[in-house]
Amino acid sequence: MRDAAGKLLSVALVGNPNSGKSTIFNQLTGLRQKTGNFPGVTVDIKEGRLRFPSGNEALLTDLPGTYSLYPTSSDEKIVAAVLTNPVDAHYPDAIVYIADATHLEKHLLLLTQLLDLGMPVLLALNMSDMAAEVGIKVNATRLSERLGIPVVSVSGRKGENIQKLIAEIEKMLLSLPGQPRKPFYTLTEQEKYVAEAACLNLGIKNLYQGLLIAHHRSWLPFLSGPEEAILDTIVKDKDFVSLRAQVDETLDRYDRFIPIVQEAVHRPPQFPSTPTDRIDEVVTHRWLGPLVFFAVMLLIFQAIYDWSETPMNLIENGFSNLNVWLKERLPEHWTTDLLTDGILAGLSGILVFIPQIAILFFLITLLEEVGYMARVVFMFDKTMRRFGMNGRSVVSLISGGACAVPAIMSSRTIGNWKERLITTMVTPFISCSARLPVYAVLIGLAVPAHRVFGVFTLQSLTFGSMYVLGVLAAFASGYAMKKVLRTRELSYLAIELPVYRMPHWKNLWLTVWEKVSAFVIGAGKIILVISIILWALARFGPGDAMEQAVQQAQTEALARQMNETATNDLVAAYKLEASYAGFLGKMIEPVIRPLGYDWKIGIAIIASFAAREVFVGTMSTIYSIGSSEDDVALRAKMKAATFEDSGAPVYTLATALSLLVFYALAMQCMSTLAVVARETGTWKWAFIQFIYMSLLAYLGAWAVFNLFA
Repeated sequence: MRDAAGKLLSVALVGNPNSGKSTIFNQLTGLRQKTGNFPGVTVDIKEGRLRFPSGNEALLTDLPGTYSLYPTSSDEKIVAAVLTNPVDAHYPDAIVYIADATHLEKHLLLLTQLLDLGMPVLLALNMSDMAAEVGIKVNATRLSERLGIPVVSVSGRKGENIQKLIAEIEKMLLSLPGQPRKPFYTLTEQEKYVAEAACLNLGIKNLYQGLLIAHHRSWLPFLSGPEEAILDTIVKDKDFVSLRAQVDETLDRYDRFIPIVQEAVHRPPQFPSTPTDRIDEVVTHRWLGPLVFFAVMLLIFQAIYDWSETPMNLIENGFSNLNVWLKERLPEHWTTDLLTDGILAGLSGILVFIPQIAILFFLITLLEEVGYMARVVFMFDKTMRRFGMNGRSVVSLISGGACAVPAIMSSRTIGNWKERLITTMVTPFISCSARLPVYAVLIGLAVPAHRVFGVFTLQSLTFGSMYVLGVLAAFASGYAMKKVLRTRELSYLAIELPVYRMPHWKNLWLTVWEKVSAFVIGAGKIILVISIILWALARFGPGDAMEQAVQQAQTEALARQMNETATNDLVAAYKLEASYAGFLGKMIEPVIRPLGYDWKIGIAIIASFAAREVFVGTMSTIYSIGSSEDDVALRAKMKAATFEDSGAPVYTLATALSLLVFYALAMQCMSTLAVVARETGTWKWAFIQFIYMSLLAYLGAWAVFNLFA
């Protein structure tokens, strides 16, 4: 179905958060959908093809959830910006408004605002089956008569009446532009003057659109400087106070639609105690609630760690075997190394995260679908705000214990820009599973296994203290950023606690597919490029340094009568020292020497930027250990290592603890950095994060080294 200009007609799904809008969208589009970003922001937009039984098609857009056209978050601003700009690429020809039939009176504020925009609107009463279960009866016919729009009762969870909804959408599009409606809200004389002046100067026909633009003139992206200045003059000329006008309008709308709800909705005289009420007595209890939450998060973390181990090993082993197979069949050349050690290694670094991302978002979406995550936000919101975050940040921080990549991606559910940014910036402080190999080697190297109180060992306490250090750093950084960052966005808790329900499995799997695809396509290409750069730094060296390194290693191996494996390990170690990466390690040695590190540790720090766990493999290569899994042999070599100038041992207790603190606090993960850049929409915050985390890690490592030296 196309308009006069041949453009495919578009329909926007609009509704409050937790109205089941995304479930309806998935029911209507299935896999015929794609996810992108609105221009200039990182807020997701979902678009899909809606196919009608007649063979016609329409473009369906799932706009972010919002409570009204007076937004308080970045997601809500997107909706207001789209619906006030008729030339916007996502401006719809018609609107399907999704409302929760069990709480209809809370959903009609936004609906009445949409009615006044003059576009065709269809009301879909979602969760009608759940309304019937608790004794709520909605007279859809009466509601349609009073509102003057089509009304369809549906169940997105069960798929009931979806075909009827599709038929009504097609009928609405075929009758465009439709009959003009009487405005639901009557503008005051002052509002009418401001709206008419705005419409006249901007070439807009709808008065309510003009009024909204006047309200939001300071942040609407499509307004030019001169247009904003004109609107400022209009507002000042009539002494128009935006906030007061918004409050008065909202109260007036409630006075008008509450009687409609009372007339069309029949409720039981007294609601019975529902399963939701009984569950909430436990899960939202002041003391039991947090305990239940941390138990649930512990189970999620354990599931991510356990369930992902096998598929991650399969991916790594698959790429390892592929590398071996290619090296045996391709000629020895730098292009072969580029393919095997650069491109395929980079792809392995991308795809190995898929199991963790998929499992995390499966479990988080499962909790969201059943209605539990809304309770988490409610319980922890007040506490987290003290540190510049909100209740949803708890999920990201705890998920960061498995991997920061999916944890940062899960922060998209945070509506407020400042709180989402702070959560994104501090989540990498939480010790992830990639740090475990580093902790294992260094703690086993320098920390004695003495028992404390006959129960805990010093090694386990040191291991646990790394997690505590990360949590403290995250909260301290959040508090500091709260004081530094400025935003005009108001931050308050406005959330509806939905009833507990069975998940819609199709919606769940589509969400998991979307998140995994976003990571592979979005962050994956950045990770691949950085992997190739790191490979090049370790593969090539200045002048003929690499050739000389090979000759020197072979000569030494011959003199020491080494076998083939030991010779290859020695050659690899000499080549690494002679490479650009080795050159950089030597170059930064004066900077890292105050921390107790030598140039070899410098190489490991540079190489482990690909991933923290690369530290162990790099040290194994440097110390001529063939297998990076041979921790005992590696520790023995590291214990024997000495500084070339003084002969003093390198890996003392002070050095090991210093390295532990450094890796606990530093941004040593290109995957995380790439995801931060993608989620914030700019490399600026990724670089800021890298710099402040590295500086904090350096200062912390320096303090610990000097304390224990």
